Amino acid sequence: MTTPLPLASRPATQAPRRPIAFVIFPDFQLLDLTGPLAVFDSAARFLAQRGTHSDAAYPVLVLARSAGLVRSSAGLEVAATRDYLGCEEELDTLIVVGGQGSRRAAEDAELLLWLRTMAGRVRRLGSICTGAFVLAGAGLLDGRRATTHWASCRTLAGRYPSLSVDADAIYVRDGNVFTSAGVTAGMDLALALVEEDWGRELALTVARWLVMFVKRPGGQSQFSAQLAAQRAEAPAISTLQEWILSHLEEDLSVPALAVRAAMSERNFARVFLRETGLTPGAFVETARLEAARRQLEDSAHPIERVARDAGFGNAERLRRTFLRRLGVSPLDYRRRFRFAPRPAAATTSGREGAPA
Repeated sequence: MTTPLPLASRPATQAPRRPIAFVIFPDFQLLDLTGPLAVFDSAARFLAQRGTHSDAAYPVLVLARSAGLVRSSAGLEVAATRDYLGCEEELDTLIVVGGQGSRRAAEDAELLLWLRTMAGRVRRLGSICTGAFVLAGAGLLDGRRATTHWASCRTLAGRYPSLSVDADAIYVRDGNVFTSAGVTAGMDLALALVEEDWGRELALTVARWLVMFVKRPGGQSQFSAQLAAQRAEAPAISTLQEWILSHLEEDLSVPALAVRAAMSERNFARVFLRETGLTPGAFVETARLEAARRQLEDSAHPIERVARDAGFGNAERLRRTFLRRLGVSPLDYRRRFRFAPRPAAATTSGREGAPA
């Protein structure tokens, strides 16, 4: 990588600082905090190299019930900057982390009241992993679309029926409220916030530096499916699942899949259900649905092409599946969730040096 020019040679412009606060609690998930922090810190360092800021673009506060050390579920302790009730700074973004202690935090009346108060004072509100339970407990996800760790989606939906849980999404934006899937998905969410603030070029630079996707392919269903495959005792099923995900346009009927798995149809269907918890048809439909959703969000391809590429064959079959599974048509889904990148307001072209 090239060495950045000295800051003194490039006067800083008066770009806005965006203070971010993370709310933690006993038994929080350490990576829910440190992962997004790495994204925001890297973005701030690259911006400083460009001369965009003379100080931190993303000043960070870590808030808890009281200032001092808070023990994570991994055993490491993190120093909270201050107690959240004593936070008087003007915040841009407020994020609640997840972890084993999130269920208790979701019943902390004092914390929930404070979050409801702060929701009207910040530009963006978010959660990582099971931090969604805390936002939901405060009533801040009522009537909204949200996500959480794939293993907790059913519980979240059952406990808070007023919200719509997207079990496949890596992260979800509904208005100014952001929720992410489990653990490392918090980094995906943070990267999306950086892109919203500063443009795609900076997001790509940070992603390259942290060796991550600027927008990872697929939803979290691929991770839950792959985790199930890794636990399977039948290697033939695990291998077949991987093959299905990259051959969605082919014949994925039970007879065709049984032949590929070298099993009788009856035995194949029984083994697949036992190993994955899904029928072959349900697994294939979910994989195809996720592929179609990605194209609708990330491309301008015609609906007919999306249907063909995802293995649905035609637009009508795609439409019926979307209405049955998601409650919206493909066109409505695209209008609501397709990402339209903002102009890169404070970026420069060229290669970047390491954020020292």
